[in-house]
Amino acid sequence: MPAPPVIGIVGSHGAYGRWLREFLATRMGLEVLGADPADPAGLDPAALLERSDVLVFSVPIRHTAATIDEYARIAGGREHRQLWLDLTSIKAAPVAAMLRSRAEVAGLHPMTAPPKGPTLKGRVLVVCEARLARWRGWLRELLDALEAQCVHSDPDRHDRVMALVQAMVHATHLAQAGVLRQHAAGLGSLEGLMPYRSASFELDAAVMARILSLNPAIYEDIQFENPHVPGVLDALAGELARLRDAVRRGGDEGRSGFRRHFLLDNREAFGAGALREGNHGFERLAWLLADLAETRTLSVHLPRDEPGALRRLLHVFERLGISLSSIHSARTPEGEVHFRIGFAAALAPELLLEAGRRIEHEGIGRLL
Repeated sequence: MPAPPVIGIVGSHGAYGRWLREFLATRMGLEVLGADPADPAGLDPAALLERSDVLVFSVPIRHTAATIDEYARIAGGREHRQLWLDLTSIKAAPVAAMLRSRAEVAGLHPMTAPPKGPTLKGRVLVVCEARLARWRGWLRELLDALEAQCVHSDPDRHDRVMALVQAMVHATHLAQAGVLRQHAAGLGSLEGLMPYRSASFELDAAVMARILSLNPAIYEDIQFENPHVPGVLDALAGELARLRDAVRRGGDEGRSGFRRHFLLDNREAFGAGALREGNHGFERLAWLLADLAETRTLSVHLPRDEPGALRRLLHVFERLGISLSSIHSARTPEGEVHFRIGFAAALAPELLLEAGRRIEHEGIGRLL
């Protein structure tokens, strides 16, 4: 049996580099080496190339292709035995750069920020297989271990799709944030608007907050490094201008044009199946928001992650005659199972405190 491959990560101190390093070491039991300009004590490129079997590039989008070219120059053809991967939101330029080497090549794009969980379960991973032979089986093992929903694509299609799925969505929410900022003096900040929220506004506000909370360089590069983005932004601006003009025009003509172009034509283009699935997804998110708004809650960790653990927890509430309004579970990066349980607002606080006391006293769980 061949020895497990040694993994080298270029950009190992970046957010995804750190997450991947932890995943490969703990989940797959592999030796992981790192090189990063932010870490003077790390390996230099020549040493990383010499000691690695698989090389993963996880550097800012604007520097990815140039970094890959530099590693290919240093390797000088010795990389023919290696597998090179990249984790970049743009695929055409990085994959083309890796193909200029002699390594086997695949491009990866996790469609999420580094997750809090141990794998990419429930998240999408775009895979661009460019040149694979003997490393194909190991790459399949990696993808299986990541537990992502893998979508296979060629680099050009990936970048065209990302101009819509990422760049257009980010641009729309950044524009909304700008409009909210312009009206803040008269109507209040986002915090002041939230009491008036609809489910749609709350979801949009969450996306705005998410974008503004993470690394600005990532969102900047998604807009500026994808050559397909300007055309998509032109189309987006054109649609908004058309909507504005219809509203300004008003009357039957404006309303008729709005109804036909923005509602009926788009409804037909989406199709009944997509509308049905989208509506179902929105309703599920709205239900979750409603559950999370409950004021009477308990959060519990069940240390014994085994069949029957949840039944023992629920039996505490049954003995006290307490009905549950909602229950949600999640697993932390450390592997702990946390339950968030909601109750009717009319439930007496002392009854909830007694339930918590029994949960801990009987060794069923730990209150969070």
